[in-house]
Amino acid sequence: MTIAYEAISATELLDEYRPGSSSIFSSPRHTLLAGGVAAVLPPVRTLRELAQSVRGHGDLILGAVPFDDPASAHLVTPLRTRWADPFLPGEPPRRESTRPWRITPVPTPAGHLEGVRRVLELLRTGSVEKVVLARSLELTRPEPADVASMVRRLAVRDPHGHVFAIDLPGGRILVGASPELLVSRDGPAVVANPLAGSAARSADPAEDRRRAAALLCSAKDQHEHAVVVQAVAAALAPHCRALSVPSEPSLICTSTMWHLSSKITGRLADPRTTSLDLAVALHPTPAVCGTPTAAARAAITGIEPFDRGFYSGMVGWCDTSGNGEWAVAIRCAEVTGAGIRLFAGGGIVAGSVPEEELAETSAKFRTLLHALGLDLDSDPCPGERPER
Repeated sequence: MTIAYEAISATELLDEYRPGSSSIFSSPRHTLLAGGVAAVLPPVRTLRELAQSVRGHGDLILGAVPFDDPASAHLVTPLRTRWADPFLPGEPPRRESTRPWRITPVPTPAGHLEGVRRVLELLRTGSVEKVVLARSLELTRPEPADVASMVRRLAVRDPHGHVFAIDLPGGRILVGASPELLVSRDGPAVVANPLAGSAARSADPAEDRRRAAALLCSAKDQHEHAVVVQAVAAALAPHCRALSVPSEPSLICTSTMWHLSSKITGRLADPRTTSLDLAVALHPTPAVCGTPTAAARAAITGIEPFDRGFYSGMVGWCDTSGNGEWAVAIRCAEVTGAGIRLFAGGGIVAGSVPEEELAETSAKFRTLLHALGLDLDSDPCPGERPER
């Protein structure tokens, strides 16, 4: 499939986005607007079946796959697609003049601290090496969220990320700006960009540089990152030749966070392998689950008091040639008529400090809180009280 770019900007394409009747996915390479639904891929039991269902499908597919329930994956063939260049930085829309959101943390901050301590005990017994523990914020108010404004704020604040608003069954919308590319395929070229190890940004330039330097030198974060990179490389190796893995991570940043990053590249061994095949082989990485995978997943199920749904799953597209892009569904929220659920998590390894892990999730929430027009930079733990 050859992408036909239109002579319009991504911002102009976003003007045509209509929540509920279209979906949008933007990466550092291009922006895709998909309208209508020609077909919905039928439910499957496993991720392998999901990847096989796309083979020979004959049309571009777009959608999201949840963290832990392949049967709930939502992939569709749109009626029409339009392509434009990536978003460019810009000024976000003004803060909405609306009634405030009521914010309820699930679990409470104290509950998350206790969850981290439970993970640390599992680490001490040797049953797991890393567990990614998440928490959520439930936001409610009489007025619905303005999803189009959310997407616009996300796009102009973090244009180099993966910005998405994907229609889901039941009138839900998955909205986010993920900094993490799970995998892309463009002809024989394969790219994965795992992130692990994070630090909150600071508004003070000197402090911001200090935090970045400290992250890059942190033995704990370097170890956490290495675990993820090794797992991603091992999963890609059977599908690629000439796989190139950086010997050490570099730093990347969003508007709210610093991350340790490793860009892994390779050449596809079998041209029949699609981008979804590669994404399925990688999901879930230790960056969103932990390691060993089965033990980490069991810990998550036993400790997190909510269903992650599509959070920490994957979101993206695959075309008729097998090319495509899949981002890790982080820095995201699920929007419904009743409100919004935000998610944020952090990797717990030996040496993790519960209070620091809580602060990290608070910093990560700010991506979506800013997208809602809220300014909670001064709140060290957003979600403990309603926004005023």
